[in-house]
Amino acid sequence: MTNAFTPPAGPGVYKTLSALVLASSSPRRRELLGSLGLEFEVCPSNAPEPPPGDGETPEAYARRMARQKTLDVAALYPTAAVLGADTIVVLPAHGGNPAIVLGKPADEADAVRMLAMLSGRAHQVITGCCLALPNNAEPACFAVTTDVTMRASSTAELTAYAATGECADKAGAYAIQGLGAFLIERVAGSYTNVVGLPVTQCADMLLTSGVIAVRGTRRLE
Repeated sequence: MTNAFTPPAGPGVYKTLSALVLASSSPRRRELLGSLGLEFEVCPSNAPEPPPGDGETPEAYARRMARQKTLDVAALYPTAAVLGADTIVVLPAHGGNPAIVLGKPADEADAVRMLAMLSGRAHQVITGCCLALPNNAEPACFAVTTDVTMRASSTAELTAYAATGECADKAGAYAIQGLGAFLIERVAGSYTNVVGLPVTQCADMLLTSGVIAVRGTRRLE
């Protein structure tokens, strides 16, 4: 399914110089990319989401997943720039236990389980981003990490939050920009990265690649 996104607030700081496609079904990524004032198409990826490989770092895994999603959609849009992303939550190694990568919860019970693991502890939110350009075989990829600390919450609070349904499609089972804001004690790094897309870094990549430009300027030939 594809659909066009037009900034609801009208022109912003940037303008699109070439066709741009967001390879994601996430409404949060759509809103964040749209906050730049860009017009783009939205085409969710159907790429599989396997677990991390043996010895694969969380950053490498996030980049790999973003790359797969980007290339999956780029095959459908050979003349467009395609931006893809994948966000994971990582609970660092603790007490002899290895680091754990948390994806999206399977159900409410799984959401409560994930939230209980994160409660009162620091974790990392990592978003891998990739940009595929026409005629370029290999997309440019990077990963951004944000450190997040959750307050210690009661089981009743976590259960009530999971029952709202907001956890369903969120890595780590919470939405920092939504009802889940009460869970968060501290954020160090990119806030938009925790929401689902590191806007600053993506804008820089799109500018450098020539896909977008500051409104009021012209492309240099």
